Amino acid sequence: MQATTSSLIFNPSPTAVALSIGFVGVMAGLAFLAWRRSGYRRAIGWLEFLRVLIALGIAITLLQPEWLETFKPETKPVLAVLHDVSGSMSTQDVIDPSETESEPQSRAATAKPLIEPKLWEPLKERMEVVIEPFSSSQEPAPEGTDLHAALTSVLEKQPNLKALVVISDGDWNSGSPPAQAATRLRMREVPVFTVPVGAETRLPDLELSSFDAPTFAIAGKPLRIPFVIDSSLPRDEVVMLEMQVSSGEIITKEVTLPAMGRFQDAIAWKPDKPGEVKLKLTIPKTSSERYPENNSQEATLAVRKEQLRVLVIESYPRWEYRYLRNALERDPGVEVNCLLLHPSLGKPGAGRGYLSAFPKDDALTKYDVVFLGDVGLNKGQLTSEQVIALQKLVRDQAAGLVFMPGFHGFQSTLQGTPLAELIPVLWDAAQPRGWGSSTPGNFALTEAGARSLLTKLEDSDEASARVWSTLPGFQWYAPALRAKAGSEVLAIHGSESNAFGRVPLIVTKTYGAGKILFMGTDGAWRWRKGVEDKYHYRFWGQVVRWMAYQRNMSSGETMRLFYSPDRPRTGDVLTLNANVMSVSGEPLREGAVIAQIAAPSGKVASVRLTPAGEEAWGLFNGTFTPNEPGEHRVQLTCAEAGATLEAKISIQGTSREKRGQPARVDVLREIAQFTRGTLLSANDPAGTVAAIAALPEPEIQERRLQIWAHPAWAGTLILLLGIFWLGRKAAGAF
Repeated sequence: MQATTSSLIFNPSPTAVALSIGFVGVMAGLAFLAWRRSGYRRAIGWLEFLRVLIALGIAITLLQPEWLETFKPETKPVLAVLHDVSGSMSTQDVIDPSETESEPQSRAATAKPLIEPKLWEPLKERMEVVIEPFSSSQEPAPEGTDLHAALTSVLEKQPNLKALVVISDGDWNSGSPPAQAATRLRMREVPVFTVPVGAETRLPDLELSSFDAPTFAIAGKPLRIPFVIDSSLPRDEVVMLEMQVSSGEIITKEVTLPAMGRFQDAIAWKPDKPGEVKLKLTIPKTSSERYPENNSQEATLAVRKEQLRVLVIESYPRWEYRYLRNALERDPGVEVNCLLLHPSLGKPGAGRGYLSAFPKDDALTKYDVVFLGDVGLNKGQLTSEQVIALQKLVRDQAAGLVFMPGFHGFQSTLQGTPLAELIPVLWDAAQPRGWGSSTPGNFALTEAGARSLLTKLEDSDEASARVWSTLPGFQWYAPALRAKAGSEVLAIHGSESNAFGRVPLIVTKTYGAGKILFMGTDGAWRWRKGVEDKYHYRFWGQVVRWMAYQRNMSSGETMRLFYSPDRPRTGDVLTLNANVMSVSGEPLREGAVIAQIAAPSGKVASVRLTPAGEEAWGLFNGTFTPNEPGEHRVQLTCAEAGATLEAKISIQGTSREKRGQPARVDVLREIAQFTRGTLLSANDPAGTVAAIAALPEPEIQERRLQIWAHPAWAGTLILLLGIFWLGRKAAGAF
């Protein structure tokens, strides 16, 4: 509400006053003389009165009259005090300048005196003080900071907003940039006084930023779980990591964390029996660390009994084939079948575990990994239909395919077939049978290979690198020119090069839903020299499990569910893939596949999985974005398959609020400068109140109507002059 007062004012100059008085006096004298000459006729008297009235109007015009209206607000202006209650405000990094040795306070505790109503009482006579918390609109709200929404919301709710006080660490992580809201405040002439809380530099801290446990592990098989630790300590620190298993087992590992750097490693664990387990990795608090709350992470995984199905296809029983078959058959978690084609004999090999023919489509889909040896598109080997079936197995059924070429060069005939797209290297057409040498060649790991879990032959990176450098050499390698785009080279030839660089020997890539590995030599069987099966078995066991991992996330008789990423976090787009078999056992091409996903809170989302394409081989996919951390239960149903599949997906909670990070004072400084406010100190609450008290009183609004320049005033004078002229004509006065 506003109180309004009105008044008529003049803005004359001394000259205008003198001219006005003189002009009215002269016109009045002339009017009297004219009336007397007429013998004091009444009509002439009225005309002369009109003359004087017109002269008076002209004189008033010279005095510049204005109609003034003043508007004074009857309600008090509003001062809004916004204080941040997001998760990052729990960071304990505020040290009292007078007691530097004391324990740091949390940012929320530092801001508390600034939001006490008593602090703002001196301003209540002049302003209405509104104190409000803010964080974000996401669930849960404190796990995000939306500065833009906080500023625009108070601007919309308070039309009589005088000023804003924002108490925050400036760490906005959701919504639009705060600068957009600052622009609107600047246009409304609302200054923002920002009060930053928190240290601008990170206090000495260790943070376990990543603990990437897989979705499941295999009982009796060693598991390496990568982790990442960020250190802001001023010096190197030796710590003893501890991983607690819900079964009571404790695994420790001593590591040296670099000062002001990032440390990446993996901790090894061998689960002994199937079941659901929870792992908790913890960094012990160091003497100089200020914020130990981010020193641990938890992850859940399922420990299963393993039974992987592997198919090995080979032309002739070379040494590489014999030792690979032996390694796979001795692995208790692997069921292996072999198809030994013997193209020169015209019939395949027979015996325990051997197939008499290439498996039909429904039988082929049961294999998790296929090893394709020195085999091509030749008589007595693969047919065009079988090549297409292998392509679909990888693309749609998430199976793994290992290319193991040999000195016969049969795989060169796969160029121009659908499998050529899967081969991760460019083939040298001029040398289809590869290269042999009397001098043994050696593997050299690339940077990616040194990091890869696939090539770990020992528990530590250093020991594994030493093993690779001392492995027995090979005397033949495939005619690979270079790796194709999108592939990853894990190992190269230690000495041989071509126009593209070192010859790639171990290369991986993904294709559709599956994985590809290229092994460019046939000398891995030599790794047994002096150590028996230690490294040979370990390498191929890791290859098989790496390729079959995604495919075996959740599986039933006729349905299989796998997803990406395999360790999803809240807010990530989760791609759900399902392989579905029809009642007859063939891959389903059309159908309604529904995934009912129940979150820990009880909310249920329904996702319809659609066929991946017209030629999709039983593959259906869809997407889902989880918003809650914890275990999600998935029920997959398909009427055409007449089956259901239940699975669990563990969603890791990723808070946008990073505890222990430096305060973003630059954000608050920019808001204050842009809105013509001030950046204030959290250590001086009284100074903050004084800065607001120094704001000027609200100006009284005025509205002026310039009567002397208004068209209606000029029109009135002209009308009166017209009436005067017509009256003189009618009265016979000329």
